[in-house]
Amino acid sequence: MIDLLPPSRHDPRGLHGTVWNQFDDAPYDLPLAESLSLASYAAGPPVTAYVEHAAVGGSLPEIPLFLHSDRYVLVPLEATYQAAYRGVPAFGRDVLEGHR
Repeated sequence: MIDLLPPSRHDPRGLHGTVWNQFDDAPYDLPLAESLSLASYAAGPPVTAYVEHAAVGGSLPEIPLFLHSDRYVLVPLEATYQAAYRGVPAFGRDVLEGHR
């Protein structure tokens, strides 16, 4: 799960915090400096969460994508994003970057 939206009144600890409350009663502390969450879950028992945090403008980490409770592949988010962005036509990049 990739939550690249800031926390809101509906999910003050981010989307991962909302999901994790279903598995753990302790409140999840979302770091203020990196309030965007990237989480991967391995089905249990017990359910295990692998969480990375990011900030706007920072690089995206690699995160595991679980295929089975004990088998995963790493997803290179930053490299994938950069490769996809290189394929966007110049006009589209200008729009995204605020030049048009």
